[in-house]
Amino acid sequence: MKTVGTAVDALPRPGLRELRKQRTRDALVRAALELFAARGYEGTTVDDIAAAVDVSQRTFFRYFASKEEVAFFVPRLAESHVVDAVRERPRDEAPLEALRRAVLDSWDGINEAVEQLVPLELHMRVYRVIESTPALLAAHLRQATELEEELARIVAEREGVDVDADPRPRILVAAFGGVVRVAERRWSTGDDFSVAAMRELMRSCLDHMGPALAGNWRTG
Repeated sequence: MKTVGTAVDALPRPGLRELRKQRTRDALVRAALELFAARGYEGTTVDDIAAAVDVSQRTFFRYFASKEEVAFFVPRLAESHVVDAVRERPRDEAPLEALRRAVLDSWDGINEAVEQLVPLELHMRVYRVIESTPALLAAHLRQATELEEELARIVAEREGVDVDADPRPRILVAAFGGVVRVAERRWSTGDDFSVAAMRELMRSCLDHMGPALAGNWRTG
């Protein structure tokens, strides 16, 4: 009897060339983060990163446009998980609750995705490097603004409002983003370096947003 393959079996598997490219990219990310954590961002050059993986500078630039881009590769991966999580929240959830649950419930998935690339502890150490390096912090805040705009548009679509006519999506997401930044800042200047401490700070800060922002916007 002929066995019908599953949907997973039918999915195309990456070829050898694609796997090699992915491994090189991942190796560059790991080497870069290790060097940033050990030497600092300014103390690390593209040549240092390439040499750590035994590739040329030209090869580095095939994968990343700049040293800054590789520094933010893992945070961008984490942010994409949050965006997807917000899109997938139940439609009947109030906007603030959808954002809160998306962040807290996707934490384990984010950690798993990060650990496929680098040790979670290394990622958190580099997070502190970002917070303490003016050029990286400025880039981080710029990206946070872009992320807030993307989330505001998702919230507006969920709630059936026009993001350019109704200010509530941007107000809510800006407030939410501010709370996340408070959690990040408290963690980066605190004494507990653990992932558990960051997670608990995030939960605590989000719980303090208050009921004023938690109401359901639908009136019909």
